[in-house]
Amino acid sequence: MADQYAYSGDDKRPTEIPAIRWEEPPEGPVLVLLDQTRLPVEEVELVCTDAPALVEAIRSLAVRGAPLLGIAGAYGVALAAVRGFDVEEAAAALASARPTAVNLAVGVRRAQAAHEAALANGGDIRQAAAAALAAARQLHREDAEASARMAEHGLALLDELLPGGGHRILTHCNTGSLVSGGEGTAFAVALAAHRVGRLRRLWVDETRPLLQGARLTAYEAARSGMAYTLLTDNAAGSLFAAGEVDAVLIGADRITADGSVANKVGSYPLAVLARYHHVPFIVVAPVTTVDPDTPDGASIEVEQRAGHEVTEFVAPQVPVTGAEAGGGIPVAPLGTQAYNPAFDVTPPELVTAIVTEEGAVSPVTAEALAEVCARSRRVSAG
Repeated sequence: MADQYAYSGDDKRPTEIPAIRWEEPPEGPVLVLLDQTRLPVEEVELVCTDAPALVEAIRSLAVRGAPLLGIAGAYGVALAAVRGFDVEEAAAALASARPTAVNLAVGVRRAQAAHEAALANGGDIRQAAAAALAAARQLHREDAEASARMAEHGLALLDELLPGGGHRILTHCNTGSLVSGGEGTAFAVALAAHRVGRLRRLWVDETRPLLQGARLTAYEAARSGMAYTLLTDNAAGSLFAAGEVDAVLIGADRITADGSVANKVGSYPLAVLARYHHVPFIVVAPVTTVDPDTPDGASIEVEQRAGHEVTEFVAPQVPVTGAEAGGGIPVAPLGTQAYNPAFDVTPPELVTAIVTEEGAVSPVTAEALAEVCARSRRVSAG
C-alpha cells in the first residue's frame, strides 16, 4: 500500500510553504508536498515515502502544474532509488500518472538517466541513488531560474505590446509558485508587472470544475498583495466585450512541435475571444514543456477525468453526509454522464506569443520553436 500521510505542522509552519521539498528525517528520506486539494482552507503538507504515494498525489492533484510535475517526477525516481525500491518500475508508474503534461515524463527520464549512467560507470546502488537525487535537485534549481527569466521576458513583451502600463490581465487555472520551483509561469509575469506598478487588475477565472483559479490563483494573488478579481469562466466574454481585458496570460501542459498549446480546459475559448476582440493571447511556459516529438494538437493525448468532478461540487474540508463516490455535494441528477477533459488545445494561429526562459516566440511557428529548443540545449551543454 502506498505510504502517504499528512500533517499540518501548525506549531512550526513557515510563512511561505514551498510546494515541494526533499527532506531527510531520521526515519528516512521523504518528499514533502503542499497538498493543493486542501487550499485555500488550510495549508497541509503531504509526506510521501515511496513512488506509489507520489503517483496518488499526482493523480489526485495534490501536486499539479506542468513544471512542478516534472520536478516531482524526478524526485520520485530519486525517492525510489534512495529507499531501495525498483527504480524502473517507479519511473514507469510516475511517467504515466498523468498523460498530457509532458514535463512529468521529462523529469522522470532525467533522474532515471542519471541513475542508469551512474550504474553504467561502475557506481554502486548508493552512488546511483545520489546521482538521481542530484539530477532532481538540479532540475528544481533550473526551473526556479527559468521562472525568473520567463517573468522578465514576459514583462518586456507586455510593455512592448501595451505601452504605458496599467495592464489588465486575464488568467486561467493556476500558474504561480504552486506549479513551479520558482514563482511560476504566467502568474510570474503578472507578479512582475505588479511589483513595478504596471498591473492594474488581475482577472482570475475560477476554472471549473476543480476551481484552481478560485482556490489557488486567488490564494496566491491575495498573499502577494495584488489587485485581483475572481470571475466565473463564462463571464469572461462580458469582460472582453466591455473592453476590460488588455491581455490573456496562461500556462501550458504541452506545446507541440507546430506550436499547438494544451492547457487547462477553458483556455481555447479564451483564445477565440481574444482573437475576436484583438487582445494578445500569451502562453508562458518553460522550454521543457515544448514536446518536439508530438507533431500537432491532434496528436496530444488529452486526459479525461472522472465525471463526478462535474456532477458533484467538492469544497475543501466540507463534510458531506451520504456523499457519493466523489465525496461531494451532488449538483446533477444521479446517473448523469459528464464530459470532463482536463485540457483543451489551442492552435498556434490563435497564440500571439509563447514566452519561454529563452525569450518570446512570435509569430508562433514550428521553425521558431525548434530554434528556441536548440538554443536551450546549447545553453545547457555549455
